[in-house]
Amino acid sequence: MRELRTDCYKKRITIELKNVNDLKGWFSEYMQTFIDGDEDCKRNVLLKADHTERVCREIVELGKALELNPQDIYLAEIMALFHDVGRFEQYIRYRTFVDRKSEDHALIGVTILQDKAVLDGFDNPTQDLILRTIQYHNRAALPQNETEQCLFFSKLLRDADKLDIWKVVTDYYHRENRRRNAAIELGLPDTPGVSEFVYQDIMKQQIVNADHIRNLNDFKVLQMGWIFDINFKPTFRAVQSRGYIEMIQDALPVSIQIQDIAEKVRAHLDWGLNHTKE
Repeated sequence: MRELRTDCYKKRITIELKNVNDLKGWFSEYMQTFIDGDEDCKRNVLLKADHTERVCREIVELGKALELNPQDIYLAEIMALFHDVGRFEQYIRYRTFVDRKSEDHALIGVTILQDKAVLDGFDNPTQDLILRTIQYHNRAALPQNETEQCLFFSKLLRDADKLDIWKVVTDYYHRENRRRNAAIELGLPDTPGVSEFVYQDIMKQQIVNADHIRNLNDFKVLQMGWIFDINFKPTFRAVQSRGYIEMIQDALPVSIQIQDIAEKVRAHLDWGLNHTKE
């Protein structure tokens, strides 16, 4: 992967709806190349393609709620379109979506976009801004030495991404067909209880450390704890109105530990609704 510049972005971005639609066409054609006769592969490739489509919608709605100008909304949608483009290659190559067991899917995606010159219709600063935002979307924390603009779009993408992942996992946990999907569950065992380190992470109001995950319950608690990494009031409002926290809690065993976790998470949700700027 070529090194990405981190200089301040100064040039005015010029993006039109046609740019977005052309890139969506490329994405669709690229995604189709990974669909073959393997039903498991097809199901998971389509899972990520559908996720991408919904994240695009989420980021557009967030952008409108934040009253971004049309240029910035188009730019954000392009970032959402390509944020998981590395997932297809990752799954074909490793049969997992777990980065720790394969490769960082964000970096795979950046390399694909560079090697295939997908963004060559934009000037270099715009390309770099898009690629850096994609590169950061799955990190535990954002870098502090970035431009204000890159950090804004990174936060916007991370919020939109989480909103749809919450939809995917809550739909899955409450599905009528109880067939398990190891790609969604990350191959974790469905064993009792919640790990103490996971519990302590939530009590400290911090994102659960992925190294602390031992079972499916831990993974569900990690998903509840994403609330600590939400950045914008419209996102907090969406989490509340859709009931994501309650639906994940309902998929967990009843215990004092889980009750403590839910109360800590809901307290931060309330804080975000009352104290985060529009």
